[in-house]
Amino acid sequence: MARASYGFSALLNSSLRRLSQFPVTLTFSKTANLRNIRAVSIPGSSTNQQLSLEVIGGAVDSFLPAFNTLNLPYAPYPVVGWNKHLETIFSAFYRSLPDVRFRRQCFRTRDDGTVSLDWISGDDKSLPSDSPVLILLPGLTGGSEDSYVRHMLLRARSKGWRGVVFNSRGCGESPVTTAQFYSASFLGDITEVVEYVGNRYPKANLYAAGWSLGANILVRYVGQEFHTCPLSGAISLCNPFNLVVADEDFRKGFNIVYDKALANSLCKIFKRHALLFEDMRGDFNIPLAANAKSVREFDEGLTRVSFGFESVDDYYSKSSSSDSIRNVSIPLLCIQAENDPIAPSRGIPREDIKKNPNCMLIVTPKGGHLGWVAGCEAPFGAPWTDPVVMDFLEYLEQSRSSTTAPSTKLQDSKSICNTHDLHHVVV
Repeated sequence: MARASYGFSALLNSSLRRLSQFPVTLTFSKTANLRNIRAVSIPGSSTNQQLSLEVIGGAVDSFLPAFNTLNLPYAPYPVVGWNKHLETIFSAFYRSLPDVRFRRQCFRTRDDGTVSLDWISGDDKSLPSDSPVLILLPGLTGGSEDSYVRHMLLRARSKGWRGVVFNSRGCGESPVTTAQFYSASFLGDITEVVEYVGNRYPKANLYAAGWSLGANILVRYVGQEFHTCPLSGAISLCNPFNLVVADEDFRKGFNIVYDKALANSLCKIFKRHALLFEDMRGDFNIPLAANAKSVREFDEGLTRVSFGFESVDDYYSKSSSSDSIRNVSIPLLCIQAENDPIAPSRGIPREDIKKNPNCMLIVTPKGGHLGWVAGCEAPFGAPWTDPVVMDFLEYLEQSRSSTTAPSTKLQDSKSICNTHDLHHVVV
């Protein structure tokens, strides 16, 4: 979720700064392919409950040596980390936003659509050509301006990785050049981008990480590519997995606030490019999409028709990444929060993850959606997940051969919308 306006902004920032983090002690227990990392109750906590990480998957025994941080306490930051909605909103508004100078590349797809690839400025000259590449896929309406994206980008860069943010059509101020946005079902853009990046850096191993809807798209892509996937590894965070289940929960209680905020962001993107859609006929309901009060209304008016689905429920059912896990054939790490209000825990395909020897799942007891306000950088720094993700990536890269198979020539120059890269500074 991008930094959206939720309709209120008053949080207890000053009082939160005064709170100190309580210590937590971990103990371990292991059975077959299941390892629970348990924590004693937090001293002074009003919840006074046992905290634990759920760690399962067919690849647990293979991947567990990768992590240097899972033996550290999972300590939700006081007050902020105890409520899923407070943690979700706090991280969206108050997490620090690192300054990053980007070099923007407008990438023209085969159907004449445009996505924007944001590279860290200067990396093309300062990093070796064989430096591992990490492609980042933000959540719905998100882009390189999001704090969680930038924190991960800079952490990878500090380890010598080349990072690039994949801004979907219309997101992160990416231009819209055809009468089609992106969706949970459409894998054409990510397929072309991975192909292009691989051709651009043929000596480098490619990896990808996605959040929320970006994670859903990434897992579906990895499952679709099956044994021919060019990625050496992938990370899925806050993945809704089962979009039917996620939609059900999205329209309940306080979640309506997030629904309206995201719908508002979608409508703003749509209205900026409304002229492209003014002649749309058939089942399109352009007024409904332009004035949608919920994500479901936007998908009914535009998305499901654009991508050929009979109904919104048909779109959600056939676009869920939960069905793709069984086809994953590269290392995949999934990290979820048990109390995520937008990506419900009950939608996680646990059984398929257990059966797949390439998959591992970590579920934190707290975290909200894109929150994870815990760890040594809480409450304003990087989320708890960042060092875990980096451990996994470094482990995979060290395990890979230093050479890769020769690649074909670079994609034809018509795929770039300009003859030179766009430069911009996002602060």
